[in-house]
Amino acid sequence: MHTMWKGSISFGLVNIPIKLHTATEDKDIKLRTLHNKCHAPIKYEKICTVCEEEVKPEDIVKAYEYTKGKFVVLDNEELEKLRKENEEKAVEIIDFVKIEEIDPIYFDRTYYMSPNEGGSKAYSLLRKALQESQKVGLAKIIIRSKEQMAVIRVYENTLVMETIHYPDEVRKAGDVPNVPADDKVTDRELETAILLIDQLTTKFEPEKYTDEYRTALLELIESKRAGQETVTVGTKEVASNVTDLMAALQASIDRTKPNNIPTTALKTSPADIAKPKKAAAPRKKAPSKVKKEA
Repeated sequence: MHTMWKGSISFGLVNIPIKLHTATEDKDIKLRTLHNKCHAPIKYEKICTVCEEEVKPEDIVKAYEYTKGKFVVLDNEELEKLRKENEEKAVEIIDFVKIEEIDPIYFDRTYYMSPNEGGSKAYSLLRKALQESQKVGLAKIIIRSKEQMAVIRVYENTLVMETIHYPDEVRKAGDVPNVPADDKVTDRELETAILLIDQLTTKFEPEKYTDEYRTALLELIESKRAGQETVTVGTKEVASNVTDLMAALQASIDRTKPNNIPTTALKTSPADIAKPKKAAAPRKKAPSKVKKEA
């Protein structure tokens, strides 16, 4: 499993060298965009809005727009230094809480934690302590140049780190429009709804739930591939060197020819010029008329 972060985590005087591994994966089917005319992939270029020219990666800088059209430019070296200074710090568990006190709206991404060299015993100690206390740890960590809050808990005998949003990143539910303030339902309606919920209540078994749209899309793609309903990327026509040379020669001739030379003379090929000309045959004299004597 790929390691995406290395560091250490501590609680009290206990320090645990760890590695983080992404626990989930995006299985969305990536569809490319093609030109309908020749089925070639569409290329998206970075174009400057003022110069109207393509910008190379080395000419791009990051900046913060503090007001419309005004920016504070941040040097890449400054950002890298700031990131490293924070990443190299040990992640400290600052609090322990019950997981039931954290609403699921706060949860973001999940990472598996594995012990790095020399950290197995401390890893086992934290895992056992969390299981026995039925608590989770709250910590701060820098991931991808962003400081995040995280929950450390046990999942199937493995420590996991669950990044969570800060309170100011969660929008207020009171700002949602058209939410009724009062419950205008009858007792009979409520009893019927609860009865329906009871009938549909079951044990959570994640294996029985599948992405039906993704499955159907894969089947559609496979059926088209098997039926040879495929397209091939068109190739860009490139002029041959011979064509380019002949065009250049003809352009040179057109640019230097005198105005009084007839067009037919310009069409004479170099091969024709090299051939010796045949001497013209003498013209036959017409027979003279003999006068008849009277």
